Amino acid sequence: MVLSHYNSLPIHLSHGAFVTSESLFSLNFSSNFAMTPSLNCNNIIMNGNRNNRRIRNGSSHISHINAVKVDQSLVSEDDEDFVLPSKDFAAQANVQSHQQYLEMYKRSIEDPSGFWSDIASEFYWKQKWGDKVYDENLDIRKGKIKIEWFKGGITNMCYNCLDRNIEAGLGDKIAIYWEGNEPGLDGSLTYSQLRDQVSQVANYLKDIGVKKGDTVIIYMPMLMELPITMLACARIGAIHSVVFAGFSAEALTQRIVDCKPKVVVSCNAVKRGSKTIHLKDIVDAAINDSAQNGVSVDVSLVYENPVALKRVDTKWKEGRDIWWQDVIPSYSTNCPVEWVDAEDPLFILYTSGSTGKPKGVVHTTGGYMVYTATTFKYAFDYKPSDIYWCTADCGWITGHSYITYGPMLNGASVLVYEGTPNYPDAGRCWDIVDKYKVTIFYTAPTLVRSLMRDGDEYVTRYSRKSLRVLGSVGEPINPSAWRWFYDVVGDSKCPISDTWWQTESGGFMITPLPGTWPQKPGSATFPFFGVQTAIVDEKGVELEGECSGYLCVKSSWPGAFRTLYGDHERYETTYFKPFANYYFSGDGCKRDKDGYYWLTGRVDDVINVSGHRIGTAEVESALVSHPKCAEAAVVGVEHEVKGQGIYAFVTLVDGVPYSQELRKELILAVRQQIGAFAAPDKIHWAPSLPKTRSGKIIRRVLRKIASKQVDELGDTSTLADPNVINQLIELADS
Repeated sequence: MVLSHYNSLPIHLSHGAFVTSESLFSLNFSSNFAMTPSLNCNNIIMNGNRNNRRIRNGSSHISHINAVKVDQSLVSEDDEDFVLPSKDFAAQANVQSHQQYLEMYKRSIEDPSGFWSDIASEFYWKQKWGDKVYDENLDIRKGKIKIEWFKGGITNMCYNCLDRNIEAGLGDKIAIYWEGNEPGLDGSLTYSQLRDQVSQVANYLKDIGVKKGDTVIIYMPMLMELPITMLACARIGAIHSVVFAGFSAEALTQRIVDCKPKVVVSCNAVKRGSKTIHLKDIVDAAINDSAQNGVSVDVSLVYENPVALKRVDTKWKEGRDIWWQDVIPSYSTNCPVEWVDAEDPLFILYTSGSTGKPKGVVHTTGGYMVYTATTFKYAFDYKPSDIYWCTADCGWITGHSYITYGPMLNGASVLVYEGTPNYPDAGRCWDIVDKYKVTIFYTAPTLVRSLMRDGDEYVTRYSRKSLRVLGSVGEPINPSAWRWFYDVVGDSKCPISDTWWQTESGGFMITPLPGTWPQKPGSATFPFFGVQTAIVDEKGVELEGECSGYLCVKSSWPGAFRTLYGDHERYETTYFKPFANYYFSGDGCKRDKDGYYWLTGRVDDVINVSGHRIGTAEVESALVSHPKCAEAAVVGVEHEVKGQGIYAFVTLVDGVPYSQELRKELILAVRQQIGAFAAPDKIHWAPSLPKTRSGKIIRRVLRKIASKQVDELGDTSTLADPNVINQLIELADS
């Protein structure tokens, strides 16, 4: 077990006692905090040591701990700060100690059938699964890759999200709070009201011929009608495929042609900030292009969003296009569920592929249901009184697992926000937090860095006193952004669930459990229940202890995807062939001396400089640690001597001028934190970086600019601000 070798670390106390870290949790420290078991106390240092560091406890910073003595020789110069949960938080947490986690984790690995069966039994099953809770083959040498959980069990995702909660007395509880792009535009639905609207959409879909196993494409902004449509598909056993409403007509066409939907559900337009985006024009172009590729769409259901575009101004094709408001309200609010097998598909979600063709990740019903509900409950320390806000879009896996399904399976109240996080100004997020008394706030490091760049005043003008847990998703969060998020946004009192997972994993894989153990800024900490992580070298040999390599998983977990739609061979080749008998995540990872996991970015984001493999995330983190650097993105470029060179795009804090001196300081920061071999060959000033509307940096574009291949940028239609590209090209030689 990954953590077991930390249970016997000897620690000397000031009164001469000698204990192991297993018993530390019961000790009463004069510094008013409780140590968690398995924490390597070599990192706790007395005041006066040359490597003196702060240990944070709740809202206070503790610079010394008189009760603990350690061997100074075991302390390194670059030890990370530990951030400790407060006693009060830990006392009410769902998992209250590291020891409790270890016991639960141990059972989840040694008895996965019993562990997950107990949790699955909390949900409604029309028929229980068979004798085998799970069946798997992850070794491509032994035949076809197969993952199955709860096969033979009959259930329904929508029923468990809505009906089960209503029957438990939550019918009048708010299921969705909706905040529009424009301040003051809002709405809400209780669980009973949500089920009524879901049933109306489900009945309409059935009426036009959609049945169990058919595919429905959803191309909508963050209106309540988006999760409503997802749940409606689940209610009747249809497979939904949500496409982020920022993708181009070409990208939408690819998905239509691949999954051949019975209907496309969309919206005529949306306002993002002050900009109007004509979504139906994109849908029309995609449907026309799909027809030329042999796939016709007979029904286009369109929601009228009058704030963005009036009905009279919307282009229309009679016989194909149907207004949502003209048909949905007339249908019955009672729709019987279609009971499905646990292994029946729930949705297809397309993710980027190295070949350019998107991969249709297929998630099934039963295992995904159990896993997303469980990860949501524990990783956010969910309580029934929480108001939960995830800033993601339902076009991504985060919106599936942690806006729609995971929260509602727990009966949570979820906030859905239509607009951009900095409209009308950079304080909008915290205005929304105060308005709805948000308690759990889950967002992306890109947004954290962007808000950090805008200045503390946009945060501190708001109370935010309702917040109790923060979360990070999408990419590794650099330590300086982590600390700002913790200190400024969370007032040094909110644990941060810095989650690592993937579209393919369905739910969190490595994540902190708030209140359970100390955190290290930038580390995803430890594996979730049932997840057997392994770090391997190039030959697939598993590495022990402190190490770095390729992040793999040894066995299946309930939320794992089952295949790539229509291409099981690609599924096997991409994820299971690189390292036999492992699921290969495609990510690099290091494990430190305390057992904490640090994600270093995609393996294809690793730069090989003179034989040194350098993760772009590591270099970016070092650059952003400089107080004048707001954000950085690093790519590799060809180098005639070193093979590859390091090319860094750097966005400075507002008001800081470009200078050669600052370039030198930034390079020095990397040299000091990583080494001379990782120093950037080029610092390219960037007023901003090319990002999608969800905040993801488009590194493909940066590679082309760095390589001076500006005529080969490819599709840039998903950019939030296309003008960024011209700015970067103009600054290439500055």
